[in-house]
Amino acid sequence: MKQFDLFEKKLGLNFKNKDLLTQAFVHRSYLNENPEFNLDQNERLEFLGDAVLELVVTVYLYNEYPKKAEGELTNWRAALVNAKMLTSVAEELGFNDFLLLSRGETKELGKARQYILANTFEALIGAIYLDSGYEPCDIFIKKYLLKKLPLIIQEKLYKDAKSHFQEEAQDKNGITPVYKVIKEWGPDHKKKFTVGVYLNEEMIAEGEGYSKQEAEEESAKEALKVKKWVSD
Repeated sequence: MKQFDLFEKKLGLNFKNKDLLTQAFVHRSYLNENPEFNLDQNERLEFLGDAVLELVVTVYLYNEYPKKAEGELTNWRAALVNAKMLTSVAEELGFNDFLLLSRGETKELGKARQYILANTFEALIGAIYLDSGYEPCDIFIKKYLLKKLPLIIQEKLYKDAKSHFQEEAQDKNGITPVYKVIKEWGPDHKKKFTVGVYLNEEMIAEGEGYSKQEAEEESAKEALKVKKWVSD
């Protein structure tokens, strides 16, 4: 597809197999409306890219911060490779202009789109790896994602809400929070969850997400606000 020539030029990529680049942007909904399309959707590439991304980030953190403990490095890595950060980078790089979506998905601009962008970022890493190996992935991830690390450290973005709420609840009330799924709905590929966070039997807040983990994190954020335990 010709539009991906522009994408390659913009991001300094040079695919030998152009189909791999295109496939990275094919959402499964596109194939539902275009069954004759000659490429598969991007979920297998996403699966591969997720592993490559985690390895590149892990090696970088290990080498660049030799005196940091495993726990801190793990938190930094989680903040770099989570859906929110990958979505932010994908938006900055103009991924929205290249996504191959169904007409319905094209109109979706909320959290569903954010997940598609994050997954596409991982699929692109998988495509780069299959096309050219580890080193170009390393260069790409350092250039566009790892540059966010100073901001993550400075703003303490690696301190997730669940950890914060647990620390506060144990310190102030001597209670460990418990998370329970209240509701789940939607098709398997786009299931949503509502999770409540409880202190003893009292539900403090609830949150929604496209995974149980995301819903738990959202409920913890709300609980911090409810309890007025939000950090400075």
